[in-house]
Amino acid sequence: MPWNDSHFPRSMAHLPPLVRGKAIEIANALLAEGYDEGRSIRIAIAQAKRWAGAHLSKSHPTREHNG
Repeated sequence: MPWNDSHFPRSMAHLPPLVRGKAIEIANALLAEGYDEGRSIRIAIAQAKRWAGAHLSKSHPTREHNG
């Protein structure tokens, strides 16, 4: 069953909305490719976290502190 912002696996509830949206997108794509729900969810959460780490580091570069 495809998921959306109001209907998603309980294991995605702890994710921030931006990351959860990406996880939902990835999980739905994996389901469409034939992956089972459990595996789709696990892969999607891991990939969404990885995506968020890269996305946030580009959006908010760290400043070097000279102290």
